[in-house]
Amino acid sequence: MQFPEDQSPRDRESISIHAGPIRQWLDANILELGRQIRLSYLPPLMVYLAAGISGLTGIVGTFFVKEYLGLSAEFLASLGFWAMLPWAMKMPMGHLVDLLWRHKGRLIYFGAGLVALSLLIMIGLLAKPAAMREIMSPESWYVLSVLLAPMGYVIQDTVADAMTVEAVPRVDEEGNAIPDEQLKLAHTTMQTLGRVAIIGGTLLVAAVNVFMFSGVENMDIDQKKGIYLEIYRLALVIPAVSVAGVWLSAMVRNRDARRLAAQGFELDAIEKMQSAHVETPEVNWWILGGSLAFLAFSVVIGLADFKFSAEIVFAGSMGIVLFLMRQLTRDIAPDARLELFGTAAVIFVFRAVPTSGAGSTWWMIDELGFDQRFLSKLSLLASALALLGMFVFRRFMAERSVIYVFGALTVAGALLYLPNIAMFYGFHHWTSALTHGLIDARAIALIDTALESPLGQIAMIPMLTWIARSAPPALKATYFAVMAAFTNLALSLSQLGTKYLNQVFTVTRQITDGVTGAIKVPADYSQLGELYISVTLLGLILPLTTIYLVQRHAPRLARQEARN
Repeated sequence: MQFPEDQSPRDRESISIHAGPIRQWLDANILELGRQIRLSYLPPLMVYLAAGISGLTGIVGTFFVKEYLGLSAEFLASLGFWAMLPWAMKMPMGHLVDLLWRHKGRLIYFGAGLVALSLLIMIGLLAKPAAMREIMSPESWYVLSVLLAPMGYVIQDTVADAMTVEAVPRVDEEGNAIPDEQLKLAHTTMQTLGRVAIIGGTLLVAAVNVFMFSGVENMDIDQKKGIYLEIYRLALVIPAVSVAGVWLSAMVRNRDARRLAAQGFELDAIEKMQSAHVETPEVNWWILGGSLAFLAFSVVIGLADFKFSAEIVFAGSMGIVLFLMRQLTRDIAPDARLELFGTAAVIFVFRAVPTSGAGSTWWMIDELGFDQRFLSKLSLLASALALLGMFVFRRFMAERSVIYVFGALTVAGALLYLPNIAMFYGFHHWTSALTHGLIDARAIALIDTALESPLGQIAMIPMLTWIARSAPPALKATYFAVMAAFTNLALSLSQLGTKYLNQVFTVTRQITDGVTGAIKVPADYSQLGELYISVTLLGLILPLTTIYLVQRHAPRLARQEARN
């Protein structure tokens, strides 16, 4: 397997002379990426692809909750907090993966099993609701399903992160070490392809949803239920894809080992050439002990059912994760450590901004008439343009700092939230009348989605590349998990903020009694506009303020720490 060489200056000059600007751009941003793909990259990419396919049940889940369960927007926001909590365990999970690296395949199997169990619960609720109700209420089954899935995905994602490092060959076909410049290019390619696999998975499932929900506007509730059940059954392919990635990894590894052995290399030498985890690292009891405290604290407080249990769990979790981060980075130079923490703070605040919650989707369904098929089209468009955006903005990501990228995303995100506010106050009625129905609510939603969709993924690649190249060889999974644990706590805080906003601005959908048909809770979207405005302002002010404070004070703090 010959490792790809970067293009020579003569090659680049030839392209610029003989090819037009469009072909030159395609060659530099897309074709070059394709030329760098290697078979060894596919196993972790298959695990990432499974994560992308997990969105297959997203739209179905939204309509299932709306049509079959009497759960409020506030409760769903609280449930979202608990569902995000397993992702805060990525740091200790990463250390466990490093310690159990030889058993990484079994960890993938375990994660796939949890995902499959979550899907089987939803299949049971749709196919055998009476039998499921005899054991627990549908709401309790749904909560269990929602909590099992992220546990499985976080295990698989942690293993896949470390697999991306091992997937990059460190020696060529003759066993010679590959130069650092080519390794850097390969790691960047690997992380880019990882994001492509995830977005590609969402693109695939969006297309499936569009097909499955064709003609949904003419279906009765039983026909819709049949489609929901079929989609959940189809989703069982998700754990199967992850397991197939493990099998492929073993095949590639055995093939390369046989080739090197045929060239006369000993078994120990082949192991060193192939593995990014040459030796099992020492157990870091700070990480494992802190993680055990984190888990026990979360479970005890959660089961105690305190009024502010979620808030207490978040505060305790944040304290433990910050302590573990400090322990893990204590050997890093002061200026590098401050730069890391400053970047982490900006990312944290950006991701911690609250959202409008489930009430926004309910309003679009009830008031704007967005059905399952149209929401699937929005998802398809978002995935396709996110994929394109990763290629278009690849140079932008490479040439700008992470803080600059998040500052740009903050401003763009606030601007692109304005159509939601405008449509709530009737802007789509005015545009529809002015353009004779051409620019209606659906057209505005499509345009807004087209502009917004590339923004979510573009900041991930440079950060992941830096981790892949900077972490110690035996602690790849741990270092990958450090930033993930911290920034995923931000998503938990976002869910808490969403819950608070939904307490201040009450948004309810109509809930009817399943037996009598009487209205138990009337629909009320009157405060949704104020909720939209609050989310927009918070999303603009909080990240920009954090960027300003970090840029102003981080250099001074670094100098002060260096003196100490």
